[in-house]
Amino acid sequence: MSAPTAQEVPRSADRWSLVAVAGMLSFVAMLDMNIVNIALADIADGFHVSARTAQWAVLGYQLPLVALLLPAGRWLDAVGTRPAVLTAVAGFALGSAAAAAAPWAGALIAARVAQGAFGAVLFVLMPVLAMRSVRPQLRARAMSVPATLGPLGAVTGPALGGLLLDHFGWRAIFLVKLPVCLAAWLVARRQVPAGGVLRAPGRAELADAGLIGGSVAALLLGLTLSADSAAWLLLAAPAIAPVLWWLRRGGGRPVRAVLRESRTAGINTAVLAVAAAFAVVHYLLALHLRRDEAESATATGLTILCFPLAMGIGGPLGGRLADRFGARPTATAGIALTALGFLLLVPLDDTWSLPDIAWRLALAGAGMGLYGGPTQTLVMSAATPATTATASSTVQLARSLGFTLGPALATAAWSLGGSGTAGLHAGLGLAAAGACLAVPLLASHGRSGPRTA
Repeated sequence: MSAPTAQEVPRSADRWSLVAVAGMLSFVAMLDMNIVNIALADIADGFHVSARTAQWAVLGYQLPLVALLLPAGRWLDAVGTRPAVLTAVAGFALGSAAAAAAPWAGALIAARVAQGAFGAVLFVLMPVLAMRSVRPQLRARAMSVPATLGPLGAVTGPALGGLLLDHFGWRAIFLVKLPVCLAAWLVARRQVPAGGVLRAPGRAELADAGLIGGSVAALLLGLTLSADSAAWLLLAAPAIAPVLWWLRRGGGRPVRAVLRESRTAGINTAVLAVAAAFAVVHYLLALHLRRDEAESATATGLTILCFPLAMGIGGPLGGRLADRFGARPTATAGIALTALGFLLLVPLDDTWSLPDIAWRLALAGAGMGLYGGPTQTLVMSAATPATTATASSTVQLARSLGFTLGPALATAAWSLGGSGTAGLHAGLGLAAAGACLAVPLLASHGRSGPRTA
């Protein structure tokens, strides 16, 4: 079976409606990673279960989503784009509807696991869909849409979840995504060119998914539960061996080949570092403003909102600049701006006002907007047409791991740094170091050897 190529969509007819679909689905998929957190207490009360059991409404989605990204990328390179998009959107929506209608906690967790599996496919597909919907000259502009709207979904999740929870109850947080999914499915059914078929994963692919998925799930579970007890971090040790075995198997070798031939290992490292820095800053600032400064939830939310607002403005601009001046210099300039904003936050103390924090966050957010789309373009453009989904899965895994690592790193830095502002400075310094590390990694991409078309 031939893999889909960039020529599936005629270059003479840019389909910006499909780019919008990619952005909408990236938004709701990332939204789902955070929107349920705020409803865990209500879910526990509604089903009369413990808070630990209710937490699986979040973990049941996050673990398969992150764990299946690499296997999903390998599988998607061998199937048709149109049936994959329609199936993934429908499965994601049905999983969300089943979660909203769940009569008991076990049914809710099962629905969330299924939704997370389809979410992994969506995460990999959305950059591919955006890239194949426009001409190469407009690629960075198109890629900036899902690259910007995805993180915006993660940031706005708690605020939107709180609003829905107060007025409609916890089941509404699962139903709110259904109209978006329905609209996206209808547009994709009409606009995505016909071609290709969908096939079930083979035995070898399922074995690979079990190896890499189980390892990543064990690692993420250990990091997530380490807040209750550091002993959970021991889960990371047995997770290493299956990954090494998978890398030597038939499923892992193509991923290694993609990273080697496209020379994108450095970019993926930069993406992981920036995502972790992003999560560290948001976690620490919210904790500091609410606990140490006794600011209201509204004042804290409005201050932190400056980051996604600036990011939303910088995203489209980053795509346009990358199409005109190149993806690498635009991405490098953007992440340098983010690093500057994080560095300016490191001396934060009790004398700073909320506007002092807000403009620094806005500076960092604008840089993140400039960086997102061009960075995704660098990864996808370096891959061959037959391996675009695999390339997409690597960068999505790096980003998701960074978002998950962030709170754990923030907690560790705060604890090791000591009490008061010393711990806060240590955490913010760690975030700034992560962003600074990404600058040379992006700047050096493509300078050695010829570029891969």
